[in-house]
Amino acid sequence: MGDVVTSVIMHNVVSVDGFIADADDQVGPLFDWYGNGDTPLNEYARVSKVSADYLKPTLARIGTLVVGRHVFDMTNGWEGTPPAGEHLVVVSHRPRPEGWHPDAPFHFVDGVEEAVAKARELTGEDRDVGVAAGDVGGQAFALGLIDEVAMDVVPVVFGSGKRYFGAVDAQHLLEDPHTVIQGDRVLHLRYRVRRQP
Repeated sequence: MGDVVTSVIMHNVVSVDGFIADADDQVGPLFDWYGNGDTPLNEYARVSKVSADYLKPTLARIGTLVVGRHVFDMTNGWEGTPPAGEHLVVVSHRPRPEGWHPDAPFHFVDGVEEAVAKARELTGEDRDVGVAAGDVGGQAFALGLIDEVAMDVVPVVFGSGKRYFGAVDAQHLLEDPHTVIQGDRVLHLRYRVRRQP
């Protein structure tokens, strides 16, 4: 397949009104669908077969994941094991915590552009770079570094909280969705970013 190339994909589970967590970083029912099926996705999640059929190859294509320091701190860096891919790039003005999993394949960089470039370098050809939505993802999106937007939309309205696109405040056009898959209590959507001529 000569047309398979590296894409930078911004992804997150999101409420119908565009939030990835509430103001206190609580996800409420957003992740409930990770436990409502009979098909194992990984050692932690069991989803519907249709969600698993979509997510397994999608996750397998991710070589490197880009997240912000806030997510890293909240998860304690997944104890040194990237939740997807073989490498994780953390956007942070602070270095790796002293003594924290010294052999973990985590890379700490200062800015979003540097993070995406490092992730592309680590990923190589024929795999994708995943970028967590929110502030870091929104910055990458606004800079034109995102090729696709992937959303797992859960039927809940948050009303306020942490926005999927972070602080993006300008209009951006996406192509029509090329993936629309209805799971159980989740709708999987993927859009390519429309490039300006």
